[in-house]
This record gives sequence, structure tokens and C-alpha cells, in this order.
Amino acid sequence: MVQGTIIKGIAGFYYVEANQTIYECKARGKFRKDNIIPVIGDNVLITLSTAENSTDKYQTAMIEDILDRKNSLVRPPVSNVDQAIVVFSVTYPEIHLDLLDRFLIMIEKENIRPYIVLNKIDEAQEKRYYQIVDDYSKIGYEVLCLSAKKEINVELLKEKLKNQTSVFAGPSGVGKSTLLNAIEKGLRLETGAVSDKIKRGKHTTRHVELIPLSIGGFVLDTPGFTSLQLEGIDKDDLRYYFKEFRDFEGQCKFSGCSHIHEPGCSVKKALEQGDLLQQRYDNYIAYYNQLQNVRRW
Repeated sequence: MVQGTIIKGIAGFYYVEANQTIYECKARGKFRKDNIIPVIGDNVLITLSTAENSTDKYQTAMIEDILDRKNSLVRPPVSNVDQAIVVFSVTYPEIHLDLLDRFLIMIEKENIRPYIVLNKIDEAQEKRYYQIVDDYSKIGYEVLCLSAKKEINVELLKEKLKNQTSVFAGPSGVGKSTLLNAIEKGLRLETGAVSDKIKRGKHTTRHVELIPLSIGGFVLDTPGFTSLQLEGIDKDDLRYYFKEFRDFEGQCKFSGCSHIHEPGCSVKKALEQGDLLQQRYDNYIAYYNQLQNVRRW
């Protein structure tokens, strides 16, 4: 058997790169029986088919086994990611911090290194996004401000992608595909304009695919989205995925403090002293209540 990586999946076929060759693969029926779905980024073992069964474009193979994943995301469906590039626009579509926080939670859960990218700085008439940079930088996130269209600060991001497997995610219309075209010349990914009526982008990425970079590593461009569910998270674990809460672990009066109702809570004390963002804490309470209601249902 040969080891490779799934770089694309379309209509039940998986395209596996192994030894600089791409194989068109089907997955064994045992995966369906065990309710296991191969995803992009999976390291797999394949058996090669005979030449007679190969297509003109691809050699064919069969996926026999999926190796252990170091992490995985539900949306986008991808595994074995080194870092996540969360892209938002500073103009249109406008930044929704709720969506940003939700994605950061999913990234923290899987122990993936995050970068926040604010695109279209060349179009910003006002510098209101400076506050977002300041707030999230204080939490400990690295925020990059750039313009894919004008190629401002694109090299800063490109350097961070070298020899890494990176997933690009964010709402439609924020310029993910334009940014990737600027990073990797010759990609020519389809780009779309933002609708004047709804101030949202149109989906231009149709499927999930790992794209090799000439500087080494892979990037994954994903379809845009306007909402994100907190899947697979227990309400009692939510506090671990808020980066700014970690400094207060073990300092509350009660062990297992939810940082909501209990007296002697170090997180609530820090909030009162202005050391934590009210907006982030409000989102934490909203997500906690949502997860609590889901479990009750």
C-alpha cells in the first residue's frame, strides 16, 4: 500500500496525492458501514489499481485505511491542519464579531494556530477596524491588516504560509480567493463581487480542495458562510476555548466555575476591572446558554 493525502473530494471520488502523483480513489465500503467519512487533509493508505482501470487523466486506486487525525474541523470539513486563516473585510461585507468568535472557538477546540486577517484596508474610509485589531491583539491573537486587491502586506501573510497546511475561512465576499490569487500567482481562482442589495458576497468556491504552494505547504480555500454552529462542544468545556480566560484558571472560589453565576469568580472580577472585553464575555454567555439548551433538547 501507498500513503498519500486527500486533496480533493467530488461526488464520491477522492483525489489522493502520493509520491507527486494524483490518484482518483473510491473508499472501501467499510468506512460507510462504520459511519466514517474521509475528509480533505486525511492521510490515507491506498492500493493502486491496474493500468487497464486507469482513466486518461488519473491513475485509480482504492482507499484502504485512514490514519489517525491530529485535528479536524466540521466546517470546513478538513483534517490535519496546522493553522487557520480567518478572513474578514473591513468594509463590505461588514465584520460580524459573533461569527469571528464562533470560528475562533472551533479553532481553539482543535488546537489549531489561528490568524485573523482583515482585508480591503484600501477601501476603508474610516479606521474603525483599528479597535478590532487592538482588542483581539490584547487577547493574544495575531491580526494582519492587508489588501489583496492592492497587494498591501500580502507578503506578511505569505511568509506565514510557508511549509504549513493552512485553511482559509470566512464569509463570502471578503476576498479569500482574491487573496490566494495574490499569494500564489497563476492560481486564477474565481472571485465574486459583493451584492449591493444584501451586502454579502456570492459563493465562488464550489468545493473544498488543498492547493499546493510554490513556497511549500498547502492552502485550503473554502466556501463562504454567514453562520456557524458550535458543534461537538459541551457547555462546561466552552470556557477552555476563550483564550483570555486561561490566565484565571484555578483562581475562582469554586472548581469548575462556569464564570457566569458563581460568587468569587476571577473572570467576572477581571471583567468588572476592565481587563476583559464585555463583547466577548457577552458572547460567551450567549453560547453557554445555547449549548445548555441544545443538551436539554
